[in-house]
This record gives sequence, structure tokens and C-alpha cells, in this order.
Amino acid sequence: MIKDSMRYLLSLLYSLWLVGLPMVSVPVWANQLAGHDSPYLAMHGQDPVNWQDWSADVLEQAQQQHKLLFVSIGYFSCHWCHVMQRESYSDPQVAKILNAQFISVKVDRELNPALDAYLIDFVQRTRGSAGWPLNVFLTPEGHPLVGMTYLPKERFITLLRELQQQWGQAPGYLSQAAAQAAAVLRGEPAKPDPLLKPGDGRRYETILVQQALQLGDGMEGGFGEQTKFPMAPQLDSLLSAFQRNPIPQLKHFLQLTLDQMASQGLRDHLGGGFFRYTTDPGWQTPHFEKMLYDNALLASVYLRAAKILGRADYQQVARETLDFMLDNMRTPQGAFVASFSAVDGAGVEGGYYLWETSTLLDVLTRDEYRLLEVLWDLQDAPAFEAGHLPRLQMSLEEAAAQLQIAIPVAQQVYRSARKKLLAVRARRELPVDDKLLASWNGLVLSALVQAAQLPEGEKYRQAAQGVRDYLVDTLWDGQRLWRAKGRRGELGRAGLEDYAFTAQGLLDWALLSGNQADVRLATRWVSDAWRRFHDETGWLLSDQTLLPSGFGVPLLDEGALPSPASVLLRVSQQVALRSKDKMLRARVNKALTVGHAQLQEVAFDYPSQVTLLVELSP
Repeated sequence: MIKDSMRYLLSLLYSLWLVGLPMVSVPVWANQLAGHDSPYLAMHGQDPVNWQDWSADVLEQAQQQHKLLFVSIGYFSCHWCHVMQRESYSDPQVAKILNAQFISVKVDRELNPALDAYLIDFVQRTRGSAGWPLNVFLTPEGHPLVGMTYLPKERFITLLRELQQQWGQAPGYLSQAAAQAAAVLRGEPAKPDPLLKPGDGRRYETILVQQALQLGDGMEGGFGEQTKFPMAPQLDSLLSAFQRNPIPQLKHFLQLTLDQMASQGLRDHLGGGFFRYTTDPGWQTPHFEKMLYDNALLASVYLRAAKILGRADYQQVARETLDFMLDNMRTPQGAFVASFSAVDGAGVEGGYYLWETSTLLDVLTRDEYRLLEVLWDLQDAPAFEAGHLPRLQMSLEEAAAQLQIAIPVAQQVYRSARKKLLAVRARRELPVDDKLLASWNGLVLSALVQAAQLPEGEKYRQAAQGVRDYLVDTLWDGQRLWRAKGRRGELGRAGLEDYAFTAQGLLDWALLSGNQADVRLATRWVSDAWRRFHDETGWLLSDQTLLPSGFGVPLLDEGALPSPASVLLRVSQQVALRSKDKMLRARVNKALTVGHAQLQEVAFDYPSQVTLLVELSP
């Protein structure tokens, strides 16, 4: 039944490749995005496409005009989002078609993660893969019809013409098909599994470790055979599993992964911090965007790995990552910006981070260049059109030995070279998404609290205080948490991840600082999150989706971010134990009785939930 319906939906997409009908002139609306508080939306404010901001009004417009909605979702630091804007959305021919035949909506995924999650799930399940820019056509009733990611301009124009032809010929048929497919994808609400039995958590953790080692790359570390993402939630749970059961194979895999991520192209070896992912399995070629959440989570992972695996060098990686965030992502308000773009101010991907040999020779002394040539393997031709990307080919001590110079001399030469190159890089332009997001700053707060407990951790404690103050004094209005604040007030709408991550961060801070008022506020946020985002069907990412998205879900899977449901369950348990709140403990225990079939099958996708079950089950 489900497979037949899915084939039915896909057949609609394939049937669209027909000859288009002539375009019909209809009223248009102006582009609403100029001067928007979201840098991503604002950069589309000069497009000739009449972009609308996501709201109930656009659904009403679609129903009144009986037109398809074109919803395009992306984010500021996304390389392919910039490419599609340059090729298609800045093109008058594309704009003419979109403005005449569709209601076009631009969405910043970082301001509306619930809508993004719903539509990316649709594209993933109907096409087998998904990403950004995420482009989905919806019926006027809000049911997804067809979705895809990046398309070159000519293919995009062809698709637009064919979609309009199909919609003009059979709107009722397509609306009904989309509604039926949405119902199939929605499924039925989950039913509670049997009560958690003693040992279930450990059993799922064993499955998690087995699946991780099966999926893991034994040669290069990490997961996947093509692109490599850090997958911090999985690494964090695997560290916990190793702490309980120190399997040598798991230790080897964790160290291989952490070593490769820290030494190769995923990490910025000059300025610090991690890029979002690499496009190759060897961690050599990054997509150059830097995300706040990646760096907060990876700093935390490396701090834990330093203790659990006995590797002091991992603590240094964590410190350098946090120092990068403090020096480059922290604002005068105390909170941290969302991301740095993958392209530089001239539109060159990675241009901010890459070095032409001639520039290095001009800037550095002979001794400085010789050291970096060995340390960063600069002998070969640059791997990128815009120049070399620094990657550690050996340790500084090994480079000193190869050059037959004393280690203190090598350290001094390296510091001098790094200072010069950072000065040159500071003159380059790197676009920044300056949104101060509640959830991501909640993750930062937890990482800073962790680092504040290190020797010489006072600067991290002070930074944590600044994040705490911004969350409490600016994003909390006394009744609701805001996802972000813009010049005109609330920006986006806080969802489950905002309440969960900020509640955990604030409680972590309160336990460090001893601030009982913050314990009470974290408890309030926990209570509000349960009321807004959980019902008898499961977890809801948002309490205001606008689309007929269906039931809650028992488990939320994890990729770059930890499951907000699992984080909320953890902080709820902490709050309940402190306050002796039996009702809250009962809610936590009940929420842990669902989703066991998924954990049995794909524990790897739910690592935080698995770790939580181990800690809470007998």
C-alpha cells in the first residue's frame, strides 16, 4: 500500500516532463524580502522574483488565486543556495515565469526548522536524497506535490513550464494525489511499546556500537563513503558507550575519526574552528561554511574525548575551537552568530581560507615558508583553483625533525608565520549570518560551562555568563522564548529545539554558578516545552506549522544536531530529581516507552535516546 502510493507520487513527477503551455498574465506581488532581518532572506530582496515571507497569508493567496506555492528553503552559508540564486533567481526569464504562475516563498531554514524538517523529509522519502537549496511545490491546501534540490537554470525553467501545464490541465487530480500521498507519508500515530525492561538500554547501546562500526570508515574514520559530516551526536554517544565498555576496536575507530577531523581539511588550521563537512571520504575537501552548532558540539566532544580516551591533545583542539568562537563569532551582546559563508566577499568558494603560493612567498620569510611547506604539504600544485588549503601532514615536532631544527625554534617560526597569515586573512571579506539563535546559543552555553571547569577556564566562564544573559534578558519575554530577535521584534518562532537546548544550557550554567533563579527558569522552560511540543501522539517540532503535517513522532532522529526530544528528556529528568517532581518523572518514563522498534532497527540514528535509556534504565 505505502510503496504503491509512493510510486504513484513519483510517477506524477516523472510525468511532468512534457511540453509546456503558454504563460497567462496574472496579478503579482512585490518582493517582500528587501531589508529583512535574516541575512539569507535579505540577500534575495533584490531578486526579480516576487518572493514572499512564509506566513498564513501566502496560503490564503494560493487558495484565492488557485496557484501552486513554490517554497524554496536555504541558509546564508550554503554554497549551492548562492549558486541557484545567481543562476536562476536573478534571471529575468525565471522570475517572469515564477511571478506569473506561482506564489514564490523564500524560507530561512534556521528560522523555521520545523517547516524545513517536514519538507526535507518529503523530498528524502520521495526522491531518495535531499539537501539545500530545498525546493518544494505545494498545492494551495499546503500538501507537498514535487520537491528537489539544486537544478541548473534550463532544467528549472523546463520543470516550471511542465508543472504549470499539469496544474492547468488537472488541478483537482494533482491536489487529490498530493493529499493522498501526504496521508501515506504521515502514517498512523505511534502506539506505546511494552514497558522498558531491565537491560534494554544496554542492548540498544550494543546495537548502536555494532552499527557504528559497520557504517564507519576503517581507513579514514567517520561515517559514509562519499561526503563526510562530523556527526557529533553519534560520536558523543559512542564515547559514552566506550566509557561503559572499553572495546579496543571502538577506541581505535574513535581516535582515528577524531584525529582525521582535527588534522585534515575539515578543520581550519590557521584560524581555528571546523567546517560543516567535506565532499570526499578522506576529509580533504571541505564545503567551507562554518556553523555555530558544529563548533559548539565538536568542542564538547573533544573535551569529553580528552578525558575518556586519555588524549590531552584533544583538549587543545577543543580550546582552539572555543577560542575561535570567542574571537570571531561572539557579539557585543554576548551571544554568538549563526555562521560564516562558504564563499568570500568576491563570491569565491573557500576564497577566504585558500592561499596562492605567490602570496605565501611574498608574506613569509624563507624559514617560515620552508616550515609550512613541510607541515602543510605545499610542494604539490594547489588542490583548489584559488590556492592551497592548510592541512596538517605531520606534527610540528615531526616537521622540526625533518628540517633538522630545534622544536622551540620551530614553534617560534610557526607562531610568526601564523600571525602574518592571519593579518593578511583579516583584510579579506567573509560574509556572516549574524542571527543570534536561541537553540544554537544554548548548545554554546553548555560547551562553555564544560570548558569553564578546565584549568585556566575563567574566560569560558565569563563567556558563558554573556550567553546566559542574552538568552534570559533578551530572548525571554517573561511568557515565551524567542528563537531570535530582529530590528522589528521577534524573528522566527521558538520551537522544541530552542526550549530544549536553552533549558539544558541554562541548567548547566545554574549548576556551575549556583544561581537558583536560573534553576527555576530552566524548570519553567522545561514545563513550557512539554506543554507546547508534546501530546499523546509524540513530539512536535513546532506549535505552529501552518501545514497539515499530521501527528507527533515518538523519536526524532539525529544528524548534525542532537535530538531536541532526547535533550528535553534528559534535562527534565535532572529537574525532576532536583525538585522531586514525581509527575515529571512519570512523563519522562512514559515518553521512553515508545520507539523501541526503531531503536532495535536503527539505533545509529537515535544515539542520544540510546544513551539516555542506558542512563535511566536499570
